[in-house]
Amino acid sequence: MTRMLEYFTTLVAADEGLPLTEAALALAQDAYPDLDIQGTLAEIDALVLRLKRRLPDEADIVQKLQMLNRFFYRELGLAGNLNDYYDPDNSFLHMVVRKRRGIPISLAVLYMEMGQQIGLNVHGIAFPGHFLLRVTTTAGEVMLDPLTGEALSEAQMVEMLEPYVATSVSRSGDSISKALRALLAPSLPREILARMLRNLKAIYQQTERWQRLLAVQQRMVILLPEQIEERRDRGLAYAKLDFVRAALDDLQLYLDTCPEAEDAAAIEAQLADLRQRASHSGR
Repeated sequence: MTRMLEYFTTLVAADEGLPLTEAALALAQDAYPDLDIQGTLAEIDALVLRLKRRLPDEADIVQKLQMLNRFFYRELGLAGNLNDYYDPDNSFLHMVVRKRRGIPISLAVLYMEMGQQIGLNVHGIAFPGHFLLRVTTTAGEVMLDPLTGEALSEAQMVEMLEPYVATSVSRSGDSISKALRALLAPSLPREILARMLRNLKAIYQQTERWQRLLAVQQRMVILLPEQIEERRDRGLAYAKLDFVRAALDDLQLYLDTCPEAEDAAAIEAQLADLRQRASHSGR
């Protein structure tokens, strides 16, 4: 295992105390091996310090939230990269800090880090299609769009949810509201990291960047060791790069674990092809 993966393994070893911002920064090391993670963390801390110096000692939650939003979106100019939404840099936190552009989940991770440092109770919400923020205030829970800092009403969130729910559910407003409430629970850091990696996975599959896809899958296997599908997907990435023995090991393990899987026949066909390639190459 490379030093970068060993570092990531240490960061995500336990759910309790998992350092989300540091682990999110570490995802960029595959594309930016010389990344100074501690330097970027210090840069974020320096931004927070600028904000803290403006906060009145008696600032309440609402004041802190308003000042964070003004600082984050207006002064720093952080926003969604609408011109190049599928640029992998949008998922790399150090590039979000540098370019001031990202996607909802990367902006949310940075917002959470800054918000928590000034005493806000802010969490990420793994909403379908668009990651959200949840801030606890004295008046209740407020849901924010990480792209703008805008507070979202229930009606707005129901509208956002409709494309992702079954037709039978979408016919009933009550059913959609129930589905909505279930989706607004805070996400664990591990779940947030997995979603960030899946975003990168989709980009690299679409652009056929197999080496980068393999790097993502290495991290997915470390992050979600109990999810055998990630071993399968790593095996498929190995196969794309002609790492035949490693591909055989992962895909065989998947079939041994899930012999009745829907894709079992397709994986068995892939294994047969890999065995043939192995015999021809002597590997």
